[in-house]
Amino acid sequence: MQNIFLVRHGESLGNVDLAVYKTTPDHAIPLSELGRRQAKAAGVALSQMIDIGPTEPLRIWTSPYRRTRETADMLESELRPRFPQLDRREHINLCEQQFGLFDGIPDEDLKHHFPLEWEHYERAERHEGKFWARMPLGESRFDVAVRIHEAFGTFHRDAERHGVRNLVVVCHGVTLRAFVMQWLHLPYEWFDRQRNPGNCDIYRIDTRISSEGGYVYRTPAAMT
Repeated sequence: MQNIFLVRHGESLGNVDLAVYKTTPDHAIPLSELGRRQAKAAGVALSQMIDIGPTEPLRIWTSPYRRTRETADMLESELRPRFPQLDRREHINLCEQQFGLFDGIPDEDLKHHFPLEWEHYERAERHEGKFWARMPLGESRFDVAVRIHEAFGTFHRDAERHGVRNLVVVCHGVTLRAFVMQWLHLPYEWFDRQRNPGNCDIYRIDTRISSEGGYVYRTPAAMT
């Protein structure tokens, strides 16, 4: 593998108003108008950052959620004129953390809607830490990290068998942090110290830089 560009989806309607979750499943929430502009700007930024030859394979991998698909649409429209060899795939393991009973409910309302479950989760978070505490009927951040690691086999196979060594991965905030942690073999404490990336922030992992797994840096796409 040479370069992996990780992109969080653009602003969604759920980022703007949590009430959207009352009528729309998490996986079906679309981008906001600002989110579409963010995704377009990220595509422009990526087209300048990716430095490969005209025949070298480039692949977009995306979470199957609507907001990541729409972000990938905008990225693809900006990248394809420069990289005609670009193709695109989906991987279910790149989806958002599953919040279970707590999905789409503001934190301050959880203890009113699910008092017993909230008490159990809060106790687990205090005792074990947020990385390990599992949402009722959902996932912990540990669970996300495990399934992200399972996707790496696909990426390594495509690199070894088909020469696809440059990837753009469109996913979610927790998923993105778990990807970086697992790829670079960082401890879970690193994850705990990181804030979620902003909408359409870009992280780059360049595995050619060092024998220790490369480095990662963050560049926010400029959008208004």
